[in-house]
Amino acid sequence: MEFFLPVAIFILGYSAIAFEHNIKTDKAASALITGIGLWLLIFLKDPGLADQNLEKVGHHMAEIAGIAFFLLGAMTIVELIDTHKGFDLISGKLKINSFFQMTMVLSLTTFFLSALLDNLTTTIVMISIARKWVPEVRVRSWLVGLIVITANAGGAWSPLGDVTTTMLWVGGQISSKAIISETFFPSLAVAAMPALIIGWKFRNEKVSISRAGAGENTRNSTAAFIVGVSLLLFVPFLKSVSHMPPFLCMLFSLGLMWVFTSFLHFKKDPEERKSWEPSQALQRIDTPSILFFVGILLAVSALESLEILQHTASSLMAIFPDYAQIGTILGLISAIIDNVPLVAAAQGMFSMDIYPKDDPLWLFLALTTGTGGSAIIIGSAAGVAAMGLEKITFSWYLKKISLLALLGYFAGILVFLIM
Repeated sequence: MEFFLPVAIFILGYSAIAFEHNIKTDKAASALITGIGLWLLIFLKDPGLADQNLEKVGHHMAEIAGIAFFLLGAMTIVELIDTHKGFDLISGKLKINSFFQMTMVLSLTTFFLSALLDNLTTTIVMISIARKWVPEVRVRSWLVGLIVITANAGGAWSPLGDVTTTMLWVGGQISSKAIISETFFPSLAVAAMPALIIGWKFRNEKVSISRAGAGENTRNSTAAFIVGVSLLLFVPFLKSVSHMPPFLCMLFSLGLMWVFTSFLHFKKDPEERKSWEPSQALQRIDTPSILFFVGILLAVSALESLEILQHTASSLMAIFPDYAQIGTILGLISAIIDNVPLVAAAQGMFSMDIYPKDDPLWLFLALTTGTGGSAIIIGSAAGVAAMGLEKITFSWYLKKISLLALLGYFAGILVFLIM
């Protein structure tokens, strides 16, 4: 009974997000009210534990703020590349003859880029490219759904591509060699199934890659694209070398990009230079999406602090002792609540004496919790970013993309079990 009220608040908030168009309320407002409402419940529950609760919320807020700043930095760098028409270079050079071919190129690029960067940054970059390739929103929404699925799949087979995979790698449960060799093909299956279906569904769609602006301001466009993408790729490298938090590495890259773009236009008069300044790019960032992300993470952190997530995970593990069963279910649950506390709970409950390093349990958890979030648009950071950038509704994604994501999810599981 003690879990009833917080779970009810979470479900109510989740429903408000899902039906934002019906209730005429922005999802960011619903997410913030839900997240902070749950923390208010924690503080009111026992005022005598205010100091302990302050420490808890401070701990979680540090992580949430880090993700929010990471998102802000990545979105700004991508916006600066786009302002300088950097992504138009790709549109101008690619020779794509069919929609199916375009879908395959987009999917494979997302899959491998996500392994090098992370699923969140990759989603932001690839959506910017998709906008150049497919101006029509009706078709592009399907491709954005595919980007979410593929970005999560690409992150699952790399130790740096997803937070949960990194957690297992740092925790010593998996090695980089094992995660790549054992989950690459299952992850590829997760991405390939929906890509083939979408490519076939729109096979008769005319290819109308937008080449507006291609060839204009080529020197600055090329420079902004190369430097911007290099600085995004520099983030995981700097993180692995310095062990700094990812958001500090991303903000460092943003600072470098800021200086570089200012240098590109330093000869122009102040009025002309103003439109190219990073401060203008920051104003175009979708702030409500970042606030929505903060609200969702606050809600999940409150459930974690109330030990609801740990209780759920331990109950499931008692009912389903087989690693394939529990991994599959935890992956599906990660579409509703954050996969990070679920994996953290699993790390605490499964002893490495019984399940040693590179045991199938750990590899399977990396696959399922990394890709299961694609089933619902707010089940992953990539989905949340796509929802904000492309204004995709919860209900549209549920009707059109969720089944494709689940088909890919179970295809990946099947390939893993066969291997």
